[in-house]
Amino acid sequence: MPPSGLTLLDSMTSTQRWPEKGWALLQLLLVASFSQGEEPVCWRRGDPENPQLSKDGDIVLGGVFSFHTSWKDRQDTYMQKPLPLQCTSFNFREFQFAQAMLFAIEEINNSTDLLPGISLGYKIYDVCGSIARSVRVALALANGNEEVSAPSESPCTKPAQVQAIMGETSSSPCRAIATVIGPFHIPLISHYATCACLSDKTKYPSFLRTIPSDYYQSRALAHLVKHFGWTWVGAIRTNDDYGNNGMAIFTETARQLGICLEYSVSFFRTDPPEKVKQIIDIIKASTSKVIVTFLSHMDIDILIHEMSLHNLTGYQWVGTEAWIFDFQTAAMDMHHILDGAIGLFIPKAQVSGMREFILDVESLNSSSNELFTEFWETLFSCKFKQSSAENQRECTGHEDLTGVQNSFTDMSLMPIFNNIYKGVYAVAHALHNILNCNKTCNRKVQLDQFTKNS
Repeated sequence: MPPSGLTLLDSMTSTQRWPEKGWALLQLLLVASFSQGEEPVCWRRGDPENPQLSKDGDIVLGGVFSFHTSWKDRQDTYMQKPLPLQCTSFNFREFQFAQAMLFAIEEINNSTDLLPGISLGYKIYDVCGSIARSVRVALALANGNEEVSAPSESPCTKPAQVQAIMGETSSSPCRAIATVIGPFHIPLISHYATCACLSDKTKYPSFLRTIPSDYYQSRALAHLVKHFGWTWVGAIRTNDDYGNNGMAIFTETARQLGICLEYSVSFFRTDPPEKVKQIIDIIKASTSKVIVTFLSHMDIDILIHEMSLHNLTGYQWVGTEAWIFDFQTAAMDMHHILDGAIGLFIPKAQVSGMREFILDVESLNSSSNELFTEFWETLFSCKFKQSSAENQRECTGHEDLTGVQNSFTDMSLMPIFNNIYKGVYAVAHALHNILNCNKTCNRKVQLDQFTKNS
C-alpha cells in the first residue's frame, strides 16, 4: 500500500491543480520524509575547506593566519554558487607567524618531558584577511570535512577536530571566530589581537591571548602625550574593532587628563581614495602638530604614501604597537614623514633556534605545496613556469637567501613570534596536565572542550 502522502497527492491532482511552486514544495517535503525514514546523515553544507598546511598527530591544533592580505574583487550574479576567494598579496609576516607555530610544535614533539609519547599535529588555514572566511575556517576546524552517518537513535555529534586554535592576528576576525567557537569551548589563542572588547568573557568565553589588552596601551598613550605637554592633538584610527575601541579608550583618558582632540577620523584600507584625501585635507587645515594613531601597519602605509604626495612633514606621530616598530613601514617612508615618531611596543624577546628555523627555506623547497611555490617566487622575485608574456627571471629552486633583504629576513617581529610560541606551549602544558602525563600520558582520557576550560 502506498504511503498516505502519495494517496493525498493522487487525490488532490484529480480534484484541483496546484500552482507549480506548490507542487515543488510538496515533492520536497515527501523526499525529506522518505530520506529521514531510511537513515539520517550528518553532512557538511558547502564546499570543504582544506588547510594550506597540515600534519597528522595524536592531538591536532588549528591555526588561522592571513598568508595573503587581500583578494580579487568579484561580482556575484546570484545565479550560481559564488567562487572561492582568489587571494592576492602574499604576506611574509603571517607566513612567519605560522612558522613560529610549527617551530613550537616540532620542539614539543621532540621533547621527552612535555607530552611524552603524544604527537601534536596541525591544520593551518589562510583566511586572506577575510572575516567571512575566518568564520568558515573556524567551523571547518571544529567540525571537519567528512560526512558522518548516524543511526536514528544516536545523536549526530562527535568531538571537535582540534583542541585549540592559534590566531588570528587582528581583533575583528578574532571577535568573529570567538563568537562562533565560544559555545563549543574551543580555545582561541591570539598572539596580537589587542582590542579590550575581547576581554568580555560573557561574549567570548574561550578567547585567550598572549599580548596585553589595549585597555592598558590606550591609557599609557594618553599619559605619554600628557608627559610631553601635548594638549592639542589630532587622532587617526583604523575603522575596525582594534582602531575604534583603542581610540575610544584613549579619547576618554585624554579628556580626563586635559588633552583636547582637534579632530578624530577613521578609514580602512579598502575605502575609496577620496576618503583618504579627505583626511589629508583635515590634517592640512588643522593647527595641531601632534597626530595620535591607532592604525594597522597596512593602513598607515596607505596614509604615508598619500602624505608623501602632498609633502606633509613636520608632524609629531604617536603610534601603537601595530606599526611603530614595523620594518616595512620604515623602509617605505622615503620622505621622512614619520621622523621622530614615538610609541609603545611589546618587550623584546629571543627564542633560541627560531630564527634559524624560519630562515631554513631549503627545507620548504622540497614541498610541492602551492603555498610554498608562491612563497618562493615572492621571496626571490622569480617564476617557476614562465610564459611569453612574463618578464621575470625563472626560478631554479636553488636560490640563495644570502643577500636577500626584505620583511621575511627581518627578525624584528621576534617578540610576536614569541607570543605564538608561548601560546602553543600553554596548550601543551594544559594537555599534559589533563592527560596526567608523567613518564607517559594516559591515552584513555577523553578530551572534552568543557573539561579543558573548567
